[in-house]
Amino acid sequence: MSLPDDLERLARLHAEGQLSDDEYARAKAQLIAGPSVAGQVSRGLNGLRRHRDDRWLGGVCGGLAVATGLASWIWRLVFLGLALCGGTGFVLYLLAWFLVPLAERPLPPSAQIA
Repeated sequence: MSLPDDLERLARLHAEGQLSDDEYARAKAQLIAGPSVAGQVSRGLNGLRRHRDDRWLGGVCGGLAVATGLASWIWRLVFLGLALCGGTGFVLYLLAWFLVPLAERPLPPSAQIA
């Protein structure tokens, strides 16, 4: 939805009495201000998935490449460099492998319902 659509929806909810004056003012100010940096980071982390195809081990670097826009080979170098610095990269990679869910495989076109 666009900003005008969201503002119109808020105004309609306020007119119907579903939002108080204070709730309406806070929601409108939040919409106009835009998403916060913390909100953008949390949405990015919640959307992080391990990649099914771009993987050497668990797909962590492929998933990070999709989420950040950096190439997966750069992430592999980062983890390798951290692994050489006391094993930190190895531990972080294992944690991400177990904590980050695997991306769902899209349905083939023949299985999709029209």
